[in-house]
Amino acid sequence: MPGLDEKLGEIYAEVVGRNPGEAEFHQAVHEVLDCLGPVIAKHPEYADSAVIRRLCEPERQIIFRVPWVDDAGVVRINRGFRVEFNSALGPYKGGLRFHPSVYQGIVKFLGFEQIFKNALTGLPIGGGKGGSDFDPKGRSDGEIMRFCQAFMTELYRHIGEYTDVPAGDIGVGGREIGYLFGQYKRITNRYESGVLTGKGLAWGGSQVRTEATGYGTVFFVEEILKARGDSFEGKQVVVSGSGNVAIYAIEKVQQLGGTVIACSDSGGYVVDEKGIDLDLLKDLKQVRRARIQEYPGERGGVARYVTGRSVWEIPCGIALPCATQNELNGADATSLAGNGCTIVAEGANMPCTPEAVRVFGEAGVTFAPGKAANAGGVATSALEMQQNASRDTWTFDHTEQRLADIMHGIHDRCLATADEYGAPGNYVTGANIAGFSQVADAMLALGVI
Repeated sequence: MPGLDEKLGEIYAEVVGRNPGEAEFHQAVHEVLDCLGPVIAKHPEYADSAVIRRLCEPERQIIFRVPWVDDAGVVRINRGFRVEFNSALGPYKGGLRFHPSVYQGIVKFLGFEQIFKNALTGLPIGGGKGGSDFDPKGRSDGEIMRFCQAFMTELYRHIGEYTDVPAGDIGVGGREIGYLFGQYKRITNRYESGVLTGKGLAWGGSQVRTEATGYGTVFFVEEILKARGDSFEGKQVVVSGSGNVAIYAIEKVQQLGGTVIACSDSGGYVVDEKGIDLDLLKDLKQVRRARIQEYPGERGGVARYVTGRSVWEIPCGIALPCATQNELNGADATSLAGNGCTIVAEGANMPCTPEAVRVFGEAGVTFAPGKAANAGGVATSALEMQQNASRDTWTFDHTEQRLADIMHGIHDRCLATADEYGAPGNYVTGANIAGFSQVADAMLALGVI
């Protein structure tokens, strides 16, 4: 891929050669390396000590078999993964994803992104990620419980509150975390609350954890708007997805005065010009686990459902992709820019393709990458770890304020770093360099390990 200086190009070629067929991982590495040319020029010690090469190679990769029995008595086999990528700043921290698309390349891309995202929070956590190609859709509670128990029966030996602290991700919510934690407790005979985050409030969880990624993305955009002397008041917003991240992004936008006019799922999207009815959306997705195509019928005729099309064709001022990786391509970006969108912030992990990011840059659309804009989830997970370590609990308001402060700090750090390296207003450059520098400095201090 073009755009890298000679030394970084060599490193990228090595990454591709050592990790064949892992396109998402290649994409994530290239996006970071593309920003590091000025850093290497200013700090040659990063190249001389092979920090970048070490950063691109996980400290540990674990792949394991997950056998379980479905409700019909049939033995099923899935594959489990945990990539413990970098622990220079603290124990590995990152979610577990249960989805048919999960394979080694997806997990490595997510873990690599997690290194820099976690560094940007300023909290003492390293980067990791894991999951399985198990699909929880259509499975009974009993089947999901048995799968989670089988998954943890292998994973437990690799994790711990001072070693590796998993959380949830796509397909892994409070129910799955409960089953995983129960099996961990059963096997180890320890009530080690800090070994998993995203737990229920009654057994060691944190307020705001469910809302954190969506809220955090909106707090980041709020700071972008403040830097322009603007606010969410009166803004029309489009959000992709309709899971936790999307729902709570919608909630916070509405609280701040904006109007979310569309959201989506894998089948299509809903448009509601009066603003998405959040209570109805929560009932459909969180209570009934239904598809959003049912939304217009229950909304009373003021909304419409569009199947098989991109939600990004809807004109808006702010776009928040909150579904999955590479969901927003160059054509979508061209449509958004042409329809007057001025800010795009990633609520999901790498939902915008490189072509989309290029289009936004050329069109003057402010783009906030996921490693900065969606760091609220892992930040609140780290706050949950703090509460577990101190046997304490915090109120919703206190935790939300901590989250807001962290996101404001990430925004300011990205902006200041972009200015320092001659790219004012470029949040991609700012996020990549700020996150990289923090991890690289810690790696230098710890020696070659």
